[in-house]
Amino acid sequence: MGLFQKKPVAVTLPLYTIGNIRTVLILGLGNPGKKYAGTRHNIGFAIIDDFAQKNEFPGWTTRKDLKCQLTMANLGENRVILGKPTTFMNLSGEAVQAVQHFYRVYNHQTLAVYDELAIPFGQLRTRLGGSDAGHNGVKSLIQHLGKDFGRLRIGVGSNIAKKADAADFVLGKFTKEEKGKLPQVLRETNALITEFIFSGELPHDTRKVY
Repeated sequence: MGLFQKKPVAVTLPLYTIGNIRTVLILGLGNPGKKYAGTRHNIGFAIIDDFAQKNEFPGWTTRKDLKCQLTMANLGENRVILGKPTTFMNLSGEAVQAVQHFYRVYNHQTLAVYDELAIPFGQLRTRLGGSDAGHNGVKSLIQHLGKDFGRLRIGVGSNIAKKADAADFVLGKFTKEEKGKLPQVLRETNALITEFIFSGELPHDTRKVY
């Protein structure tokens, strides 16, 4: 393989890079539109937005052909692609598959960030592979990608959730108390994403934010 590697044209990167730069794809799951902003089901979008801002990524570009909003930057020796599918949650796999194919990214280089009702608010879980656990967005990813992609699951469960309709609960807004603790959740997820980017590994782990 030569020193110069040609790759697809991207809005924030040159046509050629020198050497072997590792590519990592980090995707937040959620629903597009202001109606869903700030809901539990869109915590994946919020985390990706926060990571992009803290790490000074360029502005988001909407790629209709890839059904995704994208931004990219180099962090160390890693080319990091951040994505937010513009499909609705239940069709997330269509967007992720399109982005993977376009940028030639494989499942072991991919991390999906999403809400998990079965995990209490304030807990984060990472693992490679697994089932969809009733999450329709993840079900779509598995249908299009297989099971062996990385997952960062953000707990949104609570005692209130046990008494409410699951769909209504995840599409609802965070409580005042939860909003006060979200900065801690964002800070820890930022650290976990950074660890994945630089280590290339995703342990089967649970972290309590507070």
